[in-house]
Amino acid sequence: MGAVRTIVLTLISQCLAVILGLILELLRRTKKPITVKFVNFYIWLFRGIPVLVQLIFVYTALPQVGIKFDNFTSALIALTLNEAAYMAEIIRSGFDSVDGGQQKAAKMLGLSKTEIMKKITLPQALQVIVPPTANQFNGMLKTSALASVVGYSDLLLTAQQIASANFEYMSALTAAVIYYLIFTTIFTYVQKKAEQKFNYLQ
Repeated sequence: MGAVRTIVLTLISQCLAVILGLILELLRRTKKPITVKFVNFYIWLFRGIPVLVQLIFVYTALPQVGIKFDNFTSALIALTLNEAAYMAEIIRSGFDSVDGGQQKAAKMLGLSKTEIMKKITLPQALQVIVPPTANQFNGMLKTSALASVVGYSDLLLTAQQIASANFEYMSALTAAVIYYLIFTTIFTYVQKKAEQKFNYLQ
């Protein structure tokens, strides 16, 4: 059950972070000073504070001002907000890798901004975005272990509880290590397949 909880938290957090990261980058590309400053501040803030501090802050500090979440929601919020800052930068690098001349040419041909994004920018940007995003999934899997500090019954906390009950720390933690290795291996395999697919589409 702890392994399943780890996968659930990892997948939901990372998927939400990708969506939020994309929104942040699109806001930054509006070139409006207030949105650019907001996005830059967000990235600076969440990349500058350790994720463990963010987890503890959401779970223990926010309730003191009347904002209370259960351990899963606390972990989900903290991990998503933190990861979105990194995803925004990854997406930015992907968009910046596309030759601006192509976008100008498409605009001169009468394509709308949406069409340019869909037909020109996004297909090329994805080749740059997909590999590091897949790496972030692996990183999120390992970072999710920090959720145990707020009482979320993930793989690590389950292993610790089993070890505390029967004092079999070696076997319990070794089992957790094996699970993490299996999960990261699967994610790495999916990453390679995704990269091959996008390379093929090009």
